[in-house]
Formats: sequence, structure tokens, C-alpha cells
Amino acid sequence: MLEAAVFLCGAVIMVIELAGSRVLAPFLGTSLAVWTSLIGIILAAMSLGAWWGGRLADRRPEPRLLSRIILLAGACTAAMALTKGLALSFLQHQGAGLYALAVAAALVLFAPPALLLGMVAPFAVRLRLNDPAHGGRVAGTLYALSSLGSIAGTFLAGFVLIATVGSTNILLLMAMTLALAALLADRSGLRLKLLAAGVFLLLLLLTQARDEALARAGFLDTDTPYNRVIVHLSAEEDSGRPTRVMITGPGAQQSAMYLDDPAALALPYTRFYRLAEHFAPDLRRMLVLGGGGYSFPKFALARYPGVTLDVVELDPGITALARDLFGLRDDPRLRILDEDARVFLNRNAARYDVILCDVFNSDYAVPFHLATLETARLLRAALNPGGVVLVNLLSSQAGPRGQMFRALFATYAAAFAEVRAFAVERPEDPLRWQNLILAAFTAPPAEGAPRDPELAAMLARRIPAPTLDLPALTDELAPVERYAAPVWARPDI
Repeated sequence: MLEAAVFLCGAVIMVIELAGSRVLAPFLGTSLAVWTSLIGIILAAMSLGAWWGGRLADRRPEPRLLSRIILLAGACTAAMALTKGLALSFLQHQGAGLYALAVAAALVLFAPPALLLGMVAPFAVRLRLNDPAHGGRVAGTLYALSSLGSIAGTFLAGFVLIATVGSTNILLLMAMTLALAALLADRSGLRLKLLAAGVFLLLLLLTQARDEALARAGFLDTDTPYNRVIVHLSAEEDSGRPTRVMITGPGAQQSAMYLDDPAALALPYTRFYRLAEHFAPDLRRMLVLGGGGYSFPKFALARYPGVTLDVVELDPGITALARDLFGLRDDPRLRILDEDARVFLNRNAARYDVILCDVFNSDYAVPFHLATLETARLLRAALNPGGVVLVNLLSSQAGPRGQMFRALFATYAAAFAEVRAFAVERPEDPLRWQNLILAAFTAPPAEGAPRDPELAAMLARRIPAPTLDLPALTDELAPVERYAAPVWARPDI
């Protein structure tokens, strides 16, 4: 039975690690810095646990003690499930940079259970080590079981749990699993372990009931195959007009819809995609990379009756939410592809009049493989003559927080004949972090003054081309995480 406990503990640590990205995402995003901190801290805690567990096992080689360690790991996991929101909210408002914040969050939430679970394998080796002549076989067998458990936990979390069970419920389920593993490690204290498992089950049922009640009230916190998504009712700040918003990362609304007009554009940056009708007035075919709440595809279908759209959205769960909650409907002019945008571009042979790029892996960083010169060249190859690519990014125009803008502008300038930039909010403030829109052309556009005053106002927000002091991003080197990191220098972002 000890071997089964070792297997289960190995599985739990990997489930916790993979679910950890969903725990951190609403507060820190899912950037490379967050993943690095999560993996590094868990490995460090497990290493310390292995050292401590081996020393403790030599002094007290008692199955009862190992069982208590496993049960304590379960309690820490349940505590993490219940306190993660408060802890992350507190840390987020301490004014630290992203790297320090990610490390601190991993230390506070994930180090305690990881340390305790790291103690299990060396402790189990000591309990099974009756004959030193077979020490290698015993250690190899138990560490192999732990590794097999980790493999099983990895596939279980990645293929099943994260896509179907919320992160809080996953952690409580793992706490229950550890209570079972504690019982397998030692049968003493049966009542305590069954009580602990019952408490963890009760908490799981209560959180499930809470989530269902919140969903009925218009608040949804769910996990999809690629994201943790929060949907809730809100209101437009200036007008008070009721909206429903989608959040997939910290600090911003990634998509929004007016409840009284699902096809209208609720977020200011999405309205700038209307520049497509100015720069490509004869547009017939449009490609949208990144679906989200499908704000502009819905608008385009309603406004441009002769246009067909291809929308590439990696996450089918996001598309399902758009259908259920954001008014997305099937249309013969709309084709949705559930795949990575770069993979689509690599094999694409179609040509488009307009391409919209609105893809992020957190609320501030464009996925590196979609920000490179190679991608820009693929986008150019996918354009019809006279077409335009419109790219949304979050950045300042200048200063340390403008590195992403300057690097991405340099990248598109190396692939296109002309690139223009527009500030969604305050073009006169170069240090303001905001949505910026790049417009890239295969040839300088022939354009006149628009009759639509809204389009004229957008064009008036054009900003100067930046100083190209950073090289173009490439598949070989695209440090988008480093360029975006200064965004976290202030706690109000």
C-alpha cells in the first residue's frame, strides 16, 4: 500500500503544478515569467523536501509520521484552494515587478505542499529499506513509481481535469486524494483521515454549489482547454450601459458585449478595427486571428453584408462561451477554425483583403511566435493587393514601457511597404500604457478623407513612427516577455 501512496503523491504534485497556471492567471497572466517561477519554486521546494524527508526518515522511520506528512500536504492544498484569491490580490497590490510577484506567489501558495510531497519518496525508501544490499533496487522502484504517478498526473490534468473542472475544485480533489494516500501509507488514525477526506469533499461540494449560484447570477469562473476565463455582468464606465465582459488575464477586460445590442462594439480598441473599411473599402474577405468574445466578427457580419470571415481561435472553450454568452451565431459567411494562428498561417493558401490580429497569451504580451518577422511575412503573403493588416497591442509609445511597440513596429516595417500606428486613448501621451493599433500595408494606400466622423476621429489619433532602436523580432529571438515586463512596474496596471 505504501507504493500506491507514493504513486498518488507523485500524481498530485504534477496536477497541482499544471493547475497552478490557472490559479495565477487572473492575477499574473500566463507569461513565461509566471511559468518559470511556478516550475522553479516547486522544484526547489521538492528538493528541500527530499533532503529534509531523508534526514527525518533516518531519525524516525515510522509509517505513521509519513502518513501525517501526506495528510498535512493535503491540508496545505485545501488551504491554497480557499485562500488563493485573497493571497494573490494582496500580493498584486504590493507594487512589485512581475518577476518578484510571480516568485512570491509561487512561494506562498505552492511551496508548502510541494515541500511536503517532496519528502514522501525518500521517506518511503527508508521504510522499505530492510536490506542494504538491495537499496538501489528499492530506491529505483519507489522513485520510478513516483515518476509514473507524475506522468499520470500530467496527462490527467492536461487532458481531463483542467478542461472540465475548475481550479479550486481540482485543488480540493487533490486534497482528498492526499487524504486517501495518507491512509494507504498507514492505517492508524483512520477516523482522522476519513474526517479530513470528508471535510475536503464537503468543501468541494460547497464550492461547486457556490459556482452554480454565481453562474445563475451572471458570474462565471471556468477553465477551458487553454485558459481560465471569468465572465460577469458590468456597466460601461461613462454611460452606465449594461455589458457582459470576459476576462482571461489580469488588469483588463479582454472582451465585452452590450446586453442591449450584442453586435455593437463595446470596447474602444475594437472600434478601431473599423479602419478596415477605410483602408480597404472594397473588402470582401477578412481573416481574424483571435476570437475571444467575437466582438468584431459579429459587428462585421451585421455591417458588411458582402464580406466573408475566417476566424482562427485556438481555444474551443472560448468559442463555446462566445456562443452561449456573447451572442455568437452560426452564419454561412463565418468560418471558425480551432487552431493556433501561426499554424494556420503556415499552411494557409487563401488571400484576404483585411487581416485583424488580436492575440494575447496574457493581458499584455503577444505570443512570441505571432510577433515575429516570419509571421509578418506570412501575413503579407496572405494579403490581396491593396489589403491591410491591423494589429492590436498593449504598450506605451516611448520609454521602457514602449519597448513592445517599438520592436513590433520595427518587425512589421521590415516586412511591409508602410506601417502606421494609432493610439486608442491618448495619442498626446507617449508614456501612457494603452491599446495601440498598427496598420501595415503592402503598398502605400490611396485614401481620401472619410465621411464618417468616427473614422475621421480614429485617423486623427495617428501617432508618429517610433525610433527604431530595437531589432525586428524573429523566430530565433523574440523577447516579448522582457519587453512587456516593465508594464508591471506600477501596481495600478
